[in-house]
Amino acid sequence: MTDLGDIEEIVLTPAGYKELADELESLRTTERREVAERIRDAITYGELTENSEYEDAKNAQAFLEGRIEDLKHIMQIARPLDSEEIPTDYVGLGSVVTINDEEDDWEFTLVSPVEANPNLEKISDESPVGE
Repeated sequence: MTDLGDIEEIVLTPAGYKELADELESLRTTERREVAERIRDAITYGELTENSEYEDAKNAQAFLEGRIEDLKHIMQIARPLDSEEIPTDYVGLGSVVTINDEEDDWEFTLVSPVEANPNLEKISDESPVGE
């Protein structure tokens, strides 16, 4: 992920903004509660220094809290694109691009690095393909 320390604003597609907001809400509520329950259950297994379930749950909690902090920071500096800001006469952030070659077509959405996910056909505008 991109270092966000010096970034003043992150522009996201409306869908990307919603996905990150939904993820943050899920982490703060459902997943935080599930990890707390795992820790409580693991404590009942005995000595904590040799309790792998407890150690795994504490590691999951640390990862979860780190992700929550990252998402909170992103949401503080994020701005979703208005639909009017998505270009239709050139390729830019939010554009849906179709590449045609002799064998296949590939369609993807050009997004910021924060919401990039090649598995979901969301390509960063800073990647070689995106540029």
